[in-house]
Amino acid sequence: MNQSIIAVVAGGYSGEWKVSIASAKSLMQWIDRSKFSPYLIKLDHEGWSVVEGPQGESLNLPVDKNVFGCTLGNGETIRFEYAFITIHGTPGENGLLQGYFDMLQIPYNTGGVLTESLTFDKFACNHYLSSFPDIHVAKSIQVRTLHNIPKEDDVVMQLGLPVFVKPNAGGSSIATFKVSNKEDLLPAIKKAFDEANEVLIESLLTGTEVTCGCYYSEGKGCVALPLTEVVSHNTFFDYEAKYKGAVDEITPARIPDDLRDRLQSLTMKIYGYVHAHGFIRADYIVNESGVPYLLEVNTTPGMTATSFIPQQVRAAGMTMTEVLTDIISQKLS
Repeated sequence: MNQSIIAVVAGGYSGEWKVSIASAKSLMQWIDRSKFSPYLIKLDHEGWSVVEGPQGESLNLPVDKNVFGCTLGNGETIRFEYAFITIHGTPGENGLLQGYFDMLQIPYNTGGVLTESLTFDKFACNHYLSSFPDIHVAKSIQVRTLHNIPKEDDVVMQLGLPVFVKPNAGGSSIATFKVSNKEDLLPAIKKAFDEANEVLIESLLTGTEVTCGCYYSEGKGCVALPLTEVVSHNTFFDYEAKYKGAVDEITPARIPDDLRDRLQSLTMKIYGYVHAHGFIRADYIVNESGVPYLLEVNTTPGMTATSFIPQQVRAAGMTMTEVLTDIISQKLS
């Protein structure tokens, strides 16, 4: 059987670059070599290059963006038939790469341009999803520029304290701050603007933090994975908690079965509401009354061995190799 030549596309132009590269390394290990011939492509401000081949060999080959291909060392020219985007941040999580691949008619693993641009904008996505009667979100204020920062007293009046200040587009809790005093609002907003063009101020939600992965299977339909409970050792689930071990991640989550079922059902609905494809992950806070509040929808979730999605796939009794084969094969058949 001929192996499909596919690209695992990683890197990007945001502070999540290192996380993306780590995800790509894991994906390269999991992809079934009997069906696919994967190449790792790194994107950064210096350009696009193929850095690893199907057998783990190191490469340094420029990508021909006209056809999304490259010329190998033996002179053979290849064109990638599929792109597995694992960029956390721009340009892989906001619709830019998806538009490029659409123009070249190359299939990929995520939702389309509208899905990605919507879900990348936390404010727009949460307000869109809150229009559905079964979804609750935190109250929030969007700050578009440094020149229209609201007055501290207005923020406190609308949202109370503490609040979270974070980039409106981005992830990995980079430049995210919990602000308890109004005097600290402006410095936090300015720091968040160092990472993004727009900033989000959100009211504090308290309760149990859980996250639910979901994907579409050719044979099973929409599949909601076991939930993970997130117990941060810090004041919230910040970058240090996510990537330096200051957190307990419990899969399956220690929640009642009926709540688990509700959250899995809700995640599958969200999958449909945003017209997703491949993996998504929906993050929630469940308050003391048992009401789940959506934090955000992540359409290119982390894919390292210890990331939430691989944890949940293992808890479901599956392997990443079989699930990846299912997702990739859907658009190559």
